[in-house]
Amino acid sequence: MPTFQSPLQINTEHLRILHSNLTTFAADKKGSTITMKRIVEHRKLLGVDKTVTLKELKTIYRNTMKDSHPDKFVDDEAGRLEAEEKSKSVIEAYHFLVSINPETQERYREEYEETTSKSNIHDFYYEKQILVIQHLDGNSYEYIGVPRNTYIKMVNAESPSRFARRHIYGSFIYRKAGVMAED
Repeated sequence: MPTFQSPLQINTEHLRILHSNLTTFAADKKGSTITMKRIVEHRKLLGVDKTVTLKELKTIYRNTMKDSHPDKFVDDEAGRLEAEEKSKSVIEAYHFLVSINPETQERYREEYEETTSKSNIHDFYYEKQILVIQHLDGNSYEYIGVPRNTYIKMVNAESPSRFARRHIYGSFIYRKAGVMAED
């Protein structure tokens, strides 16, 4: 650790570390906003709020797809390309919103609770405020809006499974990310 001649003297290494920490903090805050912003944008695209039922969501999705289906633009190439892009966005938004819908989570709650309470973590990784946890039973879940510092605490925890049970499960919006294939 360097010694300073006056209390106000700071070397360039300390400034670099301070800048790095502030940049990481800002990126972490931005990532959280981006993740929640994604949910808001998907809801806005389909014109729904967080209280929408699966049945309503399906009806809205089908009507939106009818209005913007690329096959409606046979002679208009620019319109067809625009409709393709919009329909891709609508499909992505629909599948994402279905996966985080309370009805979907309620339907699979027993499986989720079985996995999170009895199966240890096989692997986990973090990208853009999304924590993906793969369990030994093959199930994998994405937790949305997880702060970077929570992920770092999980990495450093003696037991990531115990840490997740105490601080991740039940604290963040989640969705099933898939099932690992058997070898």
